[in-house]
Amino acid sequence: MTTVLVTVLVAATAALAGFATWWFSRGGEPTPPQISAYSNGRLTHAGPYMFCDVLDLNECVLTEAQGTLAVDERNPVQLSVDTVIGRAPWRLLRLYDDPADATGKMYQPGSTLAVTIPTVDPHRGPLRGLVVQLLTLVVDRDTDEKFAVPHAEWAVGLQWRDQRQD
Repeated sequence: MTTVLVTVLVAATAALAGFATWWFSRGGEPTPPQISAYSNGRLTHAGPYMFCDVLDLNECVLTEAQGTLAVDERNPVQLSVDTVIGRAPWRLLRLYDDPADATGKMYQPGSTLAVTIPTVDPHRGPLRGLVVQLLTLVVDRDTDEKFAVPHAEWAVGLQWRDQRQD
């Protein structure tokens, strides 16, 4: 089972690498994939915070671009990813006040382009940010251990609105 999963992840990463190479090297001004987040009538878009060459993770463009979205406890966030992101396995990280409370969930290729996220977790508290990652499987040369690291990342920071102003 593990061998099959690793093989599928490697094949998907290779396909995404080929697509990303084509996407970013084609003529004209390419538009990198984006994510968007919507809550209570407000919308934000975010381009890549970081985007690395899948075959050389030392070759990265670090824009540090981040979307910002005003939220409240009553209205969830609707997160949408570009189809380029959704065609690959992608991970959603939910960030809270305590970094130890961060949660992650993997989405399989083609499974979804949108996720609804509550702004308050009953155990972790208020949501502070969202991160979408595309992962690359790497092998540690010293230990032969295989693990996934992000080669692309998008981020949205959440700003909490004062409830008394609503």
